[in-house]
Amino acid sequence: MRRRLLRMIVDAGQGHPGGDLSSADILATLYFDILRIEGSSPTAPDRDRFVMSKGHCTGALYTALAGAGFFEEEELETYLKPESRLNGHPNRTYLPGVETNTGPLGHGLPVAVGIAVAGQIDKADYRVFTLTGDGELQEGSMWEAAMFAGHRGLGNLTVIVDRNRLQQGAGTEDTNSLEPLADKWRAFGWDVAGVDGHDHAALLETFDRAAQPRSKPLVVIADTHKGQGVSFMRDQAGWHHGVPNPEQYTQAIAELEAEMN
Repeated sequence: MRRRLLRMIVDAGQGHPGGDLSSADILATLYFDILRIEGSSPTAPDRDRFVMSKGHCTGALYTALAGAGFFEEEELETYLKPESRLNGHPNRTYLPGVETNTGPLGHGLPVAVGIAVAGQIDKADYRVFTLTGDGELQEGSMWEAAMFAGHRGLGNLTVIVDRNRLQQGAGTEDTNSLEPLADKWRAFGWDVAGVDGHDHAALLETFDRAAQPRSKPLVVIADTHKGQGVSFMRDQAGWHHGVPNPEQYTQAIAELEAEMN
C-alpha cells in the first residue's frame, strides 16, 4: 500500500503522503481482516460502515478500497487526474465503498454517529468505524458528536484516532493541545483503548475486542508516525502534503522494500 500510494502521488503531482503513510496500517487491518464488507456488494444492508473522517488521505484509502475489491486496481493510475473517480477527497456519488463525502475536517465523525444511531434504532447488527486525524479533534463538531454518541450509548461505534501528533504546519500540542486526550473521551462517556498504530497484531487484537457487544462507544487512540516507513518524511510536519522528487522517491521505495525484506 505504501509503495503504491507514493507512486500515485508522484504521478499525480500532488497528495498528502504524511497522513497516508501514518494511516496505512490501520486501513489495511480494517479492510483486509475486520470490516464485514464485500467489494461486489458495496451497498449490502448488513455491511459494516467505514467513514474516512480524515478525508484528505485518499492515497491510503483508495489503495485499501482497490485491494478489497471495490474497483479494479488499474484505476489507481487515474488518481487525481481529470474526470477520475479518485478525487482528492472521497465522493460516494462516484466511488463504491465510500460511505459519505469527507474532506473538510470535522464532518466524518458526526456522520458516523448518525449512521450508528440509525443502526441502534433499527436494531441492526452492522458496526460503524471511523478514522479521524488528531488535528481534526480540534474541531468543535467532533466533540458535539462525541458527546451525543456517549449519551446514546452507541456500542456499535468505534472511532480510531490517527495520533501522529502532527497537523498541517506544526505539532498538535503546539497548535491547540489535545492532552489529556484519553481522559477527554472518557469524560464524554466512551470506552478508551490505546494501541501501536503500526503493529498489525496489536491492531487486530484491539479491533477484535471492539467487535464484542458493548454499551458504550469505543475510541482507539492509535499511536502513529506521520510519514511512517520513509526516513525523511517520518515525524515531519512539512510532509503533511507534498510530492517527493525523483531522488526522494527512489530512496523512499528502497526503504520500504528493505523493510519488507
